[in-house]
Amino acid sequence: MGLTEKLKLLEENIRILKDIKKNITLEDIKSNKRYEWEIRYGLLESIQIVIDIACKVASEYNLGNPKTYRACIELLQIDYTLAQKIAGMVGLRNLLIHEYIKIDEEKLYQFLENLDNFVEFAMQIEKYL
Repeated sequence: MGLTEKLKLLEENIRILKDIKKNITLEDIKSNKRYEWEIRYGLLESIQIVIDIACKVASEYNLGNPKTYRACIELLQIDYTLAQKIAGMVGLRNLLIHEYIKIDEEKLYQFLENLDNFVEFAMQIEKYL
């Protein structure tokens, strides 16, 4: 899957996650595990798409030799503050993958407030296309 297709998938995921945020409350998440799963998977897949894009751009444009996913993001020539926010999401990805037994629903729900970071990332990546 190329960068353009990955960006389209990220856009679709963000649209769905924003819809969830608009229509589901924290109480809904606490009372219905399905909503938690939807948010978890939507965030996990979106973060993985960002990682895939960042590592592909870093490689294709010879931006360095990153040893970690976080380093892939930090090598991109995007806004520093945004890069730090996006790189911090790698930690959320790891938490979602490795700490799947118990995730704080409030923190998970709060991550929905950061969806615009994905949108800004996509806009800044478009300069590589």
